[in-house]
Amino acid sequence: MWKAFKRGPAVGCRRVPLPSVSTRVTEQRWPPRRGGPRTRGPACRGGERPPLPCRRERPGGNRGCRPSASSPRGAAMARAGALLALWVLGAAAHPQCLDFRPPFRPQRRLALCSRYSVFGCCDEKRDAELTSRFWALANRMLAAEWADCAGYARELLCQECSPYAAHLYDAEDPSTPLRTVPGLCQDYCLTMWQKCRRLLRHLSTDKKLWALEDNRDKFCHYLSLDDMDYCYPNLMANKNLSSDLGHMVADATGCLQLCLEEVANGLRNPVAMVHAGDGTHRFFVAEQVGLVWAYLPNRFRLEKPFLNISQAVLTSPWEGDERGFLGIAFHPSFRHNRKLYVYYSVGIRAEEWIRISEFRVSEDDENAVDHSSERVILEVKEPASNHNGGQLLFGDDGYLYIFTGDGGMAGDPFGTFGNAQNKSALLGKVLRIDVDRKERGLPYGIPPDNPFLGDPAARPEVYALGVRNMWRCSFDRGDPESGAGRGRLFCGDVGQNKYEEVDLVERGGNYGWRALEGFQCYDRSLCANASLNHKLPIFAYPHTTGKSVTGGYVYRGCEYPNLNGLYIFGDFMSGRLMSLHENPETSQWQYNEICMGHGQTCNFPGLINHYYPHIISFGEDEAGELYFMSTGEPSARVPRGVVYKIIDPSRRAPPGKCKIQPAKVKIRSGLIPFLPRESADRPPRTRTAHPKGGIRGEERCSPPEACLPGVKDQATGLTLSSHLLGPLLSVLYFLSFLL
Repeated sequence: MWKAFKRGPAVGCRRVPLPSVSTRVTEQRWPPRRGGPRTRGPACRGGERPPLPCRRERPGGNRGCRPSASSPRGAAMARAGALLALWVLGAAAHPQCLDFRPPFRPQRRLALCSRYSVFGCCDEKRDAELTSRFWALANRMLAAEWADCAGYARELLCQECSPYAAHLYDAEDPSTPLRTVPGLCQDYCLTMWQKCRRLLRHLSTDKKLWALEDNRDKFCHYLSLDDMDYCYPNLMANKNLSSDLGHMVADATGCLQLCLEEVANGLRNPVAMVHAGDGTHRFFVAEQVGLVWAYLPNRFRLEKPFLNISQAVLTSPWEGDERGFLGIAFHPSFRHNRKLYVYYSVGIRAEEWIRISEFRVSEDDENAVDHSSERVILEVKEPASNHNGGQLLFGDDGYLYIFTGDGGMAGDPFGTFGNAQNKSALLGKVLRIDVDRKERGLPYGIPPDNPFLGDPAARPEVYALGVRNMWRCSFDRGDPESGAGRGRLFCGDVGQNKYEEVDLVERGGNYGWRALEGFQCYDRSLCANASLNHKLPIFAYPHTTGKSVTGGYVYRGCEYPNLNGLYIFGDFMSGRLMSLHENPETSQWQYNEICMGHGQTCNFPGLINHYYPHIISFGEDEAGELYFMSTGEPSARVPRGVVYKIIDPSRRAPPGKCKIQPAKVKIRSGLIPFLPRESADRPPRTRTAHPKGGIRGEERCSPPEACLPGVKDQATGLTLSSHLLGPLLSVLYFLSFLL
């Protein structure tokens, strides 16, 4: 799994050098175009949030914390600020809609606000609502007035559809009153005032604005914005602001700017997040200690564990212990046969083994496993306590893929060539078995196309070899429209002394260990053996970048189209998030680091730009959205683990396109509501030694449910016990399907 480590601070918006990489990898920006508008605030450093924008004194006002751009001092500050922003981000700020979410490409052309049919903040429904308001204005005004004002009415109404609507309406700070009229440029406002200033009496409910309509200078001063780059109509004419709209934003070094959403917390080393593929859109999070928790689509957690084999799992409180509950996979036909499979460490007669077992869900409770149903599928003796592998996956072929480590210690010292190159050993391999058949006296069958089935010197279960310790693998779902890439198997293989690597696993492939580490020779005598026919990784990075790769997923979800095809992974030791994207013409993989969004990018309700540094695992939900799990303290006994959803703040899918309808689930357990612990301006706390001993910082609870005795009503000071809260929340959950 992971390696020995050094504890670090929470990860935020930090800059780090790009890794030096070898053959077949190019360090390019993806997508090639980057940037966008300049930032309005300082970049965050060391995971700290930048200050919130200045609050304005009134909905349409422009008097805030900065001097006017028209004053000499204000102009000088504006020029200096622009230069500083361009130096920090190389041209990067953030489009945003009035709902605090990214703009999108409408599914149909807009009628009234056709200018924003390609990219903006309105769908067909919102465009129709604005059209109704447009004709309502026409009915309120005299025909002669309307002839001069119709064009202005349309332009002003349609700024709600602008990709920069949040800025135009002063909505970037949720605590600031929303403007009733978008911020206007001086020249535009003066012309509008001359021709049809009476329009705003019908368009706006702001009585302060009404009172100023006969005073041209005060009227336009009231409607202006501090930042002249963002006022209408200059905003859309500015090439720096409009040229890359809808493309993923990168900073000057090519680091992609993404945000996060907290999904679950209080977990003890969350090692896996999976779904059952049964239409319920539940997700299941496994803790290293041996518990699996079920979460509903609304992120409520069931009070009773879905699975609890903590008494059988071999692990310890030691930070960095690689043993424990390591993997879980649901049968492709789980909806009908209710089977799932787990991978965990056990102690048998003072020896350490890895065990793969089958369980069934209880007949009485679809949110709980029948623990008496365990059927042991496979056990493999571990010669050491590290390099335990742990991934379980079902492929499109219906077979179970099992990823084992090389047995531990350093350099795979077992036998002449090590376990990984020994086809007769199950360690250091990718195995493939058929759990729906039994043959040869085994509790499973052997797929007829396994590559070494006819080799008397090989175990028939072996699908690929030359593996050191693959930690987190995934199958590509394929492009949502074309299906391209479907079935590709990506793995992160943890390195020894110098390199971490990402592999594309293929049938019969030899991935080089211990002859190779990354692209470089490790054992020179084996490295010179051409008969091994090694497959090189698609990407490798040195230990100056990170020391324990955590494999991820190719994003194929619906909500964030720009992420489609991007393989996102991380490093447990350095806390880096990274990405690869394949160039279809050259088949080369382009590398980009992923950074948390700067400035205003993630400063919106529900979004954060920091995370705990020890990235343990990645996961997909049933809809294909992407998550990762990390912790502030990698011990199987400490509840510092958090599940984060990856958010692209540059573009989202149009409203309604990604709507899901989860199948109903009968709830027999109490429910624990999700309460986020992180906020946009408060990074995760790390432990600090108390002068008198002990630990100061986040409250420690073991088990984590001990932290949730009840929910306190802030108004009355009363506390609802979890025994009463569970049934109440169950009722609310069922009502949510009816609303």
